[in-house]
Formats: sequence, C-alpha cells, structure tokens
Amino acid sequence: MRQGWLISTAASSLFIFLSFAAVSHGLVPPRTLLNRLSEGRYLNSTELWFNNQTLDHFSPYDHRQFRQRYYEFLDYFRIPDGPIFLVICGEGPCSGIVNDYIGVLAKKFGAAVVSLEHRYYGKTTPFDSLATENLKYLSSKQALFDLAVFRQYYQDSLNAKLNRKEIENPWFVFGGSYSGALSAWFRLKFPHLTCGSLASSAVVLAVYNFTEFDQQVGESAGAECKAALQEITQLVEQKLATNGKAIRASFNADHLEVDGDFMYLLADAAAIAFQYGNPDKLCKPLVEAKKAGEDLVDAYAKYVKEYYLGTFGVNVLDYDQNYLKKTAISEDSSTRLWWFQVCTEVAYFQVAPSNDSIRSSKIDTKYHLDLCKNVFGEGVFPDVDATNLYYGGTKVAGSKIIFANGSQDPWRHASKQTSSPDLPSYTITCDNCGHCVDIRGCPQSPLALEGSEKNCSSPDAVHKARQKIQEHMDLWLSECQQQDTGRSFI
Repeated sequence: MRQGWLISTAASSLFIFLSFAAVSHGLVPPRTLLNRLSEGRYLNSTELWFNNQTLDHFSPYDHRQFRQRYYEFLDYFRIPDGPIFLVICGEGPCSGIVNDYIGVLAKKFGAAVVSLEHRYYGKTTPFDSLATENLKYLSSKQALFDLAVFRQYYQDSLNAKLNRKEIENPWFVFGGSYSGALSAWFRLKFPHLTCGSLASSAVVLAVYNFTEFDQQVGESAGAECKAALQEITQLVEQKLATNGKAIRASFNADHLEVDGDFMYLLADAAAIAFQYGNPDKLCKPLVEAKKAGEDLVDAYAKYVKEYYLGTFGVNVLDYDQNYLKKTAISEDSSTRLWWFQVCTEVAYFQVAPSNDSIRSSKIDTKYHLDLCKNVFGEGVFPDVDATNLYYGGTKVAGSKIIFANGSQDPWRHASKQTSSPDLPSYTITCDNCGHCVDIRGCPQSPLALEGSEKNCSSPDAVHKARQKIQEHMDLWLSECQQQDTGRSFI
C-alpha cells in the first residue's frame, strides 16, 4: 500500500479530462496527442489536490483514503449564483482544463469549470504498483462515488470562500466517450447533485461482442474504400503466414509477436479515420493506389506510419500484451488500466463480424479473453450483464441527459440513440460527424481552440447540434434556479 498517497490530511481545489480524444481499441488518448493538447491549449493547468477521497466507497470497514488531482477555472464564474460545470475526466491522464467548446458554454452561462482526474489514471495513483490485486478498486461505480464526494467537497469549499452556508449552486456535468457514459450515469445515480448532463458519444451499453463497430467502419468508409481495406486485410494475413517478420517490420511493429495484436493495430488504424471524421486521410490514398494498380499494403503501411503512429502519436507498444503486463506506474499506464476496465466491466470486444468484415478474423472473442487472462491472470472476465443491469444500457432511465452522437462514429452503437421525452432525455445526432465533435470540434489533433467547427466536414450540422445542447442546458439550469432555495439549488 502506498501510504504516501493513502492519507487523511485535508487539502483543496480541482481538475480536467481528455478522454474526448480516444483511441478506438480502448478510448485511451495517445500520449503524444495529450502532449500536443497541452501546448497553450488549456484554460487552466494548475494542479490542485483533494486529499480525502475514499478508496472503497462500498465498504463500511475500509477507511483508507487517497489523493485525487483536479483543476478549476473561475474566470467566467458569475459570483455567487453562477452554475458549476463538472467536466469528468476519463481513461487517461488529465493535464488541465481544455479550451474546447465547454469553455464557450462556461462563458455563455457564467459558469465555473472544475474537473477531477479519474482514480488510478495520471497522477491519481492510490498504489505504488498496478498489479492486478491492486486494481480491484478501479471501476466506474467507484469513480461515480468519487465524483459525488468531490462535488460536495467543492461546493462546501466554495461556500466557505463566499462566507455562506448550505447553499447549492446549479451543477451541470459533462463527459465524452467513457466519461460521457460516466456523465449519464452520474445523473442517473445522483440526480440530486446535478441539474443535467451532456453525454457526448457516451458508451453507456456494455457490449460483449461488439460487431457493430466494424460494420459501422465499413458503412462510413463507402464501397470503394471498404473493398480496399478488406483486400489489405487478406493480403496482410497471407504475408503473415509466409514472412511475418517482414510484414510487421513494414508497419514499424516488429515486436508484436501475437498475430492478433498486430492485426488489432491495423484495424484500429483504419477505424480512427472514421471515428474522428478524417476519412479522406485513409480512403483517398488507398482508392487511388487501387486504381493505379499499386501495392495496397505499401499504401496502407504509409498511412499507418505517417498518420496513426505519426500524427496521432499512437505507441505500438500499447498493442503488445507483454508490455501490458507491466505493473510499474508510468506515462503509458493508461492502456493497461483501461484494458482492466474492459476485461472486468464493459468488454466492447471489437470482434470481426462473421460476414463482410474489414478486420481480421483473428480478432475474435477468444483473442480478447486470452488477452484478459494473459495480462491480468485467471478469473478476470467482463460481466457485461451486471454492468447493463446496474446502469440500464441504452435504456438508461436518467432524466435531463443529452446524448450527442456523430453518425460516422463507430462507437455510437454503444450509445443511446433514441430520445425519451418522458424523462426527459434527448438524443442529438450530428450527421457526417465523428466522435465527440460537439465538444471537441475539428480537428481534434491539434486541438481546435474553443472546439471550433469551421474545419469539420459538416460545420452546419455541428452548429445545429450545439444549438440544441444550449437550449436544453438553458431550460434545465433555469429550472434548477427556480427551485426552492431551501431544497437543493439556488
């Protein structure tokens, strides 16, 4: 146990999240992408610490605590009754409050912005080692209670600063991708602590065999590009059987000894182009190479090395199961941590469909289960039924939640796509948009300041989606402010 972190002394202030930029196999942001986002792109990057977070919220006997990193941005805050925006950090390190579209919303609504780093990720490390036995407290359920405890701590701290008691500012919660699911689930489980939630590209449905992911990649690619990708997969599999060392080397992936790991890298590299709304980066050179009779595998290798490993900054080691076994805490720990959540809670196993697949048939259920066992040991298995029973899956019954999805995003099939006006809970679809575009804008690397939509393939669609988001927020925040001050909100 890391006694230096598991302490009970008091401290103050808050954090952010970067899970809106997410790699398809995990959702984890590549380290280089995080570094690029940090180049003058933050509203605030001053670290603050909450020293009294509970390690196990579900045990009445375990009173251990740990330190949790957070950030705050108060420049737009309308003192004393402005709203507080809680931006949830997901499955990666948090380095500050990003200057994306949430900053624009904060200015419009006069909001303070606070953000809390997810337990275990970044500098929020309860233990000295990431050995499997130390990961037992890494779960979405524990993370939601972290947010609830922190929310109360921050509200009390604000009241103390403003010399007042038992006053509640209106709170609104934001998240994208996995943290988008956390945003929806927080509203579901703690409706008294927030006025509403924006769940951008929120993966609320735990899926065991997620064949829809590959199918959406094919649909988004179009007939010509899809056919080229399928041919590439077949050619690479043939080369693996005859000269695996050479074909791996051509993709700068020499050390990926497991065929499934290598083919997963290649499948992710294709998916990312559609996930983030950059299909031309992938499809244009492949279709041109096909028409010119050039080597398709060489053309794809060029794309993978220049765009996926270069521009996006993905580390090939993230696909190496031997590397994922490493329990030492480092800048690259996020991938191991997210795989643990995948292998215990949500699965999202991106298996190849039985027919018309783009990805290799080597990426099947057995591959994923073997990875979980190999990396974390016996007995680690994703109980998706329990997760969906606990949260509701796509039938999540939380009220005042906005589910925003991009029509080209493969992850949308794990999100809620049908509105429930009776709750109310609304879905907004951004046509021809990718993952979390409503918050991040285009491009996502390098970051478009204030989440600008002007470089998106369909800027009008992004603008319309954002208008609807603002309308819901305006209504729900107003309803909060009109409530009896003796109850919850100002």
